Amino acid sequence: MSPESGTLYLHPDRNLGMELVRATEAAAIRAVPFIGRGDKNAADGAAVDAMRKFLGTVEFDGLVVIGEGEKDHAPMLYNGEHVGSGEGPACDIAVDPIDGTSLTAAGRQNALSMIAVSDRGSMYDPSAVFYMEKIVTGAEGHGIVDLRKPIGENIRALAKAKGKDVSDMVIAVLDRPRHQQLVEDIRASGAGTRMLLDGDVAGGINAAMHGTRIDMCVGTGGTPEGIITACALKALGGFIQGRLLPRDDDERQRAIDAGHDLDRVLEVNDLVTSDNTYFVATGVTDGQLVDGVRKVGPNIRTESIILRGRSGTVRRVVAEHLAEKWL
Repeated sequence: MSPESGTLYLHPDRNLGMELVRATEAAAIRAVPFIGRGDKNAADGAAVDAMRKFLGTVEFDGLVVIGEGEKDHAPMLYNGEHVGSGEGPACDIAVDPIDGTSLTAAGRQNALSMIAVSDRGSMYDPSAVFYMEKIVTGAEGHGIVDLRKPIGENIRALAKAKGKDVSDMVIAVLDRPRHQQLVEDIRASGAGTRMLLDGDVAGGINAAMHGTRIDMCVGTGGTPEGIITACALKALGGFIQGRLLPRDDDERQRAIDAGHDLDRVLEVNDLVTSDNTYFVATGVTDGQLVDGVRKVGPNIRTESIILRGRSGTVRRVVAEHLAEKWL
């Protein structure tokens, strides 16, 4: 690379992700007393409160487009709330103070605190269609994988593109009754499954990252999670397709009234139109993406991941926090 081509080196800019990570760290730490205690609402409440306080220190005008719900049911971090100092760049923000509240309450793995950010107006508005069919892979999936094809055909095509035997392919799927036939079809193709109790965002990111055991994440999951995953994939060059899947006739009609084509297959640039994206996550409990919060002597150790779309950067941040300041 010539000196003239290193534009990010010649013109460095602010990395908002390095400020946002303090909010996910705080949310994860404050959830610790509730891990394995059976009260998912208490864990979520503590994480929401901590995340909101730390977001208030960030110099940006963040509009929550994916939050804890409507204002009446979620007094903090609700859809439409403005967070941050109000100064600086105008951004869309998606928050999930704990992705996996049930995992946290049960003391299971793979609970995360996470935030996704992009330029204002760039995140897809699903018009309250909560579920979508999704398929996520690494960069090898572009032009190879298609949501409209049978899963076995997609697995064989991706295996060929990756130079792997189908028998070595691992496909992540949420462990839900609705996926029974999908799981049977995956196994019939010769591939193996990795069943996720929760958290298909982490499953999708692992499918897109190099060096993980997951090759593809597929199935029906939350539309908000699909949009958050797309923000992360901007930094990884990964592949995602999704299609809205209304739960009932009323939801279907609302989507049609909002102008959605329910047959349309959405890709990464449909879900997030900007390349100026950030995805930040801190582990609450241990998982495949990051380690969970743990006590190390007088300190609390956190591990986080920061993905930045504009620079294509993946950072892992391990921090130690003096426990007496937090818990």
